[in-house]
Amino acid sequence: MESYGIISLLPIFIILILAVSTRRTLFAMCAGLTVGAAILAGKNGGFVDSWFHYAYKSMSNESMQWIVLIVAMFGMLIVLFERSNAVSDFGFWARRFVKTQKQSMVATAILGIIIFIDDYLNNLAVGTTMKGITDRLGVPRTQLAYIVNSMAAPVCILIPLSSWAAYFAKLMESQGVTVHGTGMGAYLRGLPFTFYAYIAIIICFLQIFGIIPKLGQIRKDYAHYEKTGSVFPEGTDQEQVDAEMNVAEPGEDDRPRPWNFLIPLAVMIAATLAAGTEVLVGSTAGVITAFVLYLIQRKMSFRELLEACYDGIVSMTFVMILTFLAFAVQQVNVDLGLANFVIEVTKPVMKGAFLPMVVFLVCGVYAYATGCFWDLAAIILPIVIPLANAMGVDPILASSAVFSGACFGSNTCLYGDGVIMCAQGSGIKSIDLMFASLPYAGMSAAATAVLYLITGFVM
Repeated sequence: MESYGIISLLPIFIILILAVSTRRTLFAMCAGLTVGAAILAGKNGGFVDSWFHYAYKSMSNESMQWIVLIVAMFGMLIVLFERSNAVSDFGFWARRFVKTQKQSMVATAILGIIIFIDDYLNNLAVGTTMKGITDRLGVPRTQLAYIVNSMAAPVCILIPLSSWAAYFAKLMESQGVTVHGTGMGAYLRGLPFTFYAYIAIIICFLQIFGIIPKLGQIRKDYAHYEKTGSVFPEGTDQEQVDAEMNVAEPGEDDRPRPWNFLIPLAVMIAATLAAGTEVLVGSTAGVITAFVLYLIQRKMSFRELLEACYDGIVSMTFVMILTFLAFAVQQVNVDLGLANFVIEVTKPVMKGAFLPMVVFLVCGVYAYATGCFWDLAAIILPIVIPLANAMGVDPILASSAVFSGACFGSNTCLYGDGVIMCAQGSGIKSIDLMFASLPYAGMSAAATAVLYLITGFVM
């Protein structure tokens, strides 16, 4: 693949600068896509044809179509939960067990570990489940989202039954890295070296218990809560605040029914596992279960249920558009040869004992800048594994460094699918979640780099 050299960095640079300065992620993504389409206009028959070429590429991408279907199903489920009062009933029921800020944050982290099957399911389900409880106890939404985000991808990497583990194991096997003849055997052998995932989870718990202080966006939002009583980041649209906080208290004769929330959630998780970690099957089963359950109980009429499903899809429009733009920009990066440029620039320092650390840093920065995580592993493993073999470095260790870098990117990229879905589930903007996560993810990345340097020399 031809590389445009340093020019290939321009769309990403534009996106990050505009997103940070304007806090308008969609605008920043459109600008980045436009710049990329302009650079590649000669290749694609002119600027207009180039722009729509990448729009079409994004819409025809099977992964993008799959994500849109997932998001639509979760949108339906969330609105069904809200309009049937299932979420508020669960929150009122949970009051007897979760009574303090710290307890609510620990419960969020534990739920994130329990829902280990897939990071999409984790990011959307945990935020939706816990935000009513954490709101009541005065936990800022950015704090909630940081915890959800810090559990999602790291937990999925560390538990071999997840979609992440299955995919990465298959990649290792395709590159001839096996233990006892299987890629999963090699993946399990490499789990102790997937340092970023362990450290991110440990730092999250240390932050919850106050051993690591509140930093950056989270510190700012705690101060904002103390001043205004709002758990939302400063500048959040008042209409959104009113819509999410307008929850009716049950009457004296009403008994909260947590099962109206827990049963669809349990069916969703069980169906996902039964379908081989296929989240689309699980989320569809959850929607059908909720629909039938509320209809039988007459919580809502058939027409109201249909309207809730439609409104749920509409409520996810922002996420769908952002996902569409993210995939278009990723295709621009492919055609600009960004990955080849990064690899060529960093190859001279990918030597010997330094290889695992450099691989982690390169993968982490690339994943953060581009929003590519699974694609990143597929691109760079065929390069890293031969390098590791040639230099006498354990290819399993080098592979674990790639996976750690992908995990760091999933935790931090403002237009990565993990951050987009976590922000949506927690009811905040992607840019706010990125700023909330970066200080702690940065700590995790720094410690991970040191561990890979030490391990590279020891092994």
